[in-house]
Amino acid sequence: MRTSSTPRTGGPLSLRRAGLALTAVTGLVLSGAALAAPSADAAASTTSHRLTTARSCAVASKPGMMACSALKVTSGADSLAPAARSASGVVNPAATPSGYGPADLHSAYALPTTGGSGATIAIVDAQDDPNAESNLATYRSTFGLTPCTTANGCFKKVGQNGTGSLPSPDAGWAEEISLDLDMASAICPQCHILLVEANSATMANLGTSVNTAVSLGAKYVSNSYGGGESSSDTSYDSLYFNHPGVAITVSSGDNGYGVEYPAASRYVTAIGGTTLKRSSTPRGWTETAWSGAGSGCSRYDAKPTWQKDTGCTRRTVADVSAVADPATGVAVYDTYGGDPGWEVFGGTSVSSPIIAAVYALAGTPSAGSYPASFPYAHPSALNDVTSGSNGSCGGSYLCTAGPGYDGPTGLGTPNGVTAFQG
Repeated sequence: MRTSSTPRTGGPLSLRRAGLALTAVTGLVLSGAALAAPSADAAASTTSHRLTTARSCAVASKPGMMACSALKVTSGADSLAPAARSASGVVNPAATPSGYGPADLHSAYALPTTGGSGATIAIVDAQDDPNAESNLATYRSTFGLTPCTTANGCFKKVGQNGTGSLPSPDAGWAEEISLDLDMASAICPQCHILLVEANSATMANLGTSVNTAVSLGAKYVSNSYGGGESSSDTSYDSLYFNHPGVAITVSSGDNGYGVEYPAASRYVTAIGGTTLKRSSTPRGWTETAWSGAGSGCSRYDAKPTWQKDTGCTRRTVADVSAVADPATGVAVYDTYGGDPGWEVFGGTSVSSPIIAAVYALAGTPSAGSYPASFPYAHPSALNDVTSGSNGSCGGSYLCTAGPGYDGPTGLGTPNGVTAFQG
């Protein structure tokens, strides 16, 4: 089933693409954990078979405005199995979460359980999540991860100018923040986390927050938001995203085939999405392109020198990918603005912080480098995703997964950290 929602202006996103085709996972069961009600500004929910999702943030309605890329599973009899226990077997027996947990993600992407000690991953979002630190504490303790708190120096939250002056809270963006913090923790438990909260969801405020994150020492910056392209994008590139030596990841969007900004920036790593399932293959997992992931050819941004595909003369989205399908979503703990407890999330808001944390595991980028180029030097060190589509583009690789590079999944998904090393 495909539903439509209001398209973003300032870009080629269409009503046809605004719906998401979500396929329920056969044989998996959603737990009884409480799911928070959709936030007041959320767009209409999307239903496929018995899986129902809602956007955490309203679709961006004008140029220069951004929306977060989080999709919350609100109901679904056959959606997800309980998350795997940590290596130590620690899970809260009173509220076992559904969705993939840290052990699942490390298994799927062959990631080390150590590394990144002391490295700072910055999470850039809009508005304030008053419960961010306490929610993170519950996620980490549930899965047996070491505490990451203000007191022990692991966690820090600042406003967009780097001070303790924070914006007003927002329930939808709080869900996004919880998702981002949990995914960074899941992939790199030893990393420090810097949360930078923009005053509002404008590109100017979010971009200022990116600059603040870099000025405070973050070498890895995750951005799980996007909006329609505009002629201002190339100036935004120079103002906010041209940070050599810093890995900046951006969600490709949840509207299917079509390009969003800032994923289209030539200075960032644009992160697509997949459907991730357990299998009897040697890897133990299979992936296909997720129907909701954004992809395509930018209208404004120049092609970076490391991109060699020939079907787009400008910047092509995406570069790499990770799980994003809500039907194979991840466990998240959130308590602000809805029914408190464990929830299941998808969207490319999942894949962006995952890849930012993989960069952190891979080691500090060299001065002057553009980490978006690293996977292009190591394509064989990625899981090539060869099937699935996110829309109609005449069968082109821009919307159809196949061997090698394609739009929805880029060069593929992590297979260890080699592809993310300079």
